[in-house]
Amino acid sequence: MRSSKLLLALVLAAVVARASDSIPAVRPAGPVLLRGATVHTVSGADLAATDVLLRDGKVSAIGQKLAAPKGTTVVDVAGKHLYPGLISAFSGMGLSETASVRGSVDLSETGGLNPNARAQPAINPDSEHIPVSRANGILTALTVPQTTGLIAGVSTLIRMDGWTYEDLTIRPAVALHLRWPNLTINRDPSFPRPVADQQRAIDDNLKKIRDAFATARAYLKAKEGAGKPIDTDLRWEAMIPALRGEMPVFVYANEAREIESAIEWAKTEKLKITILGGLEAWKVADLLKQNDVPVIVGPVLTLPLHREDPFDATYANPGKLFAAGVRFCIANDGDNAELGNQADRNLPYQAGKAAAYGLPPSEALKAITLYPAQLLGVANELGSIEVGKRATLIVTDGDPIEMPTHVERAYIDGASIDLSNHHTRLYEKYQKKYEQLKANKT
Repeated sequence: MRSSKLLLALVLAAVVARASDSIPAVRPAGPVLLRGATVHTVSGADLAATDVLLRDGKVSAIGQKLAAPKGTTVVDVAGKHLYPGLISAFSGMGLSETASVRGSVDLSETGGLNPNARAQPAINPDSEHIPVSRANGILTALTVPQTTGLIAGVSTLIRMDGWTYEDLTIRPAVALHLRWPNLTINRDPSFPRPVADQQRAIDDNLKKIRDAFATARAYLKAKEGAGKPIDTDLRWEAMIPALRGEMPVFVYANEAREIESAIEWAKTEKLKITILGGLEAWKVADLLKQNDVPVIVGPVLTLPLHREDPFDATYANPGKLFAAGVRFCIANDGDNAELGNQADRNLPYQAGKAAAYGLPPSEALKAITLYPAQLLGVANELGSIEVGKRATLIVTDGDPIEMPTHVERAYIDGASIDLSNHHTRLYEKYQKKYEQLKANKT
């Protein structure tokens, strides 16, 4: 018993030790004027030597040599670049701190059908991954519940600053998430599972999805009927917004055959879906375009799924989707428990790699700003620098999709964000170490 209590204490201490000590930003008392940057609006032209006025958490004015209202804090950013904050559209942000410490991982629920699981209340606002990611320009993230089953639950869109998960929340319920079954059958005679058993498992999983939606529709019909009131079932309640078309369905599928199967199912169910992952979306780009099915591509920096595919299949995927006219954005591997959080900081480099393999650089930038905002239903608030939108911006010394670029300032809803984090503190620590070593030698 003593050993168990000691082990629990050590685990809790480890979790607490990894919590971020960054203090959430204070909303400025008056307007903030960013003076003289090159403003990359994303939705329009780039504006040289331009001022942007932030007031009440929003972009109030854009222009050259703007007059500073009384009480304005003027920030000289001449020679710098101003971009909208980057948006991670597929993330485990706030749901997992240290993969090896089970008590800090809250990515999924047990069981295969969890439409009522909500990411929002599980988000840890003190996660160290938040300041690490926003230091590289990621100021907004879609936190997605994971599943090893079929229906994972409902995702939440968060701003990367706040005291509580309520402070972080931009949209508490963005999409219903499900994982399409793997349709691949291993026909190698040495494989321990017979082909018939593999096919039976696939058919069973597809039936479970169909049955879940059929049951949810029957539940909705009974609830809306004039007959005897029915008992509330939280699973089917959670699916009602999707059935009514009020909430999109995001389907995690990577292989071409899975994407084709998911699209056919969505047509039967009369649902609007978005493909999440989509590593082989390039193979079915015409089908995606024909059915107006968008893709959240994630990640770009990964290997092709099949050895016969070109080495650059995943790198060129976004460019081919763009050429085919498919709506898309670029994300990370938010389905990876080990990498889903820390990898968020690599989001701009996913876009950079796509730009090196066929995607126009301007589209690569849109793929991590305006396009995710559109697919997540918040393009009227985020994704570009326009009057009336949220003042969620980054100031850089170059193009954010290029690795040498530094994010020098960040603003979330008009508040200046502290960009220090675990990585910068380690850098400062070991700078001191080598200074001491050098001093000791002399």
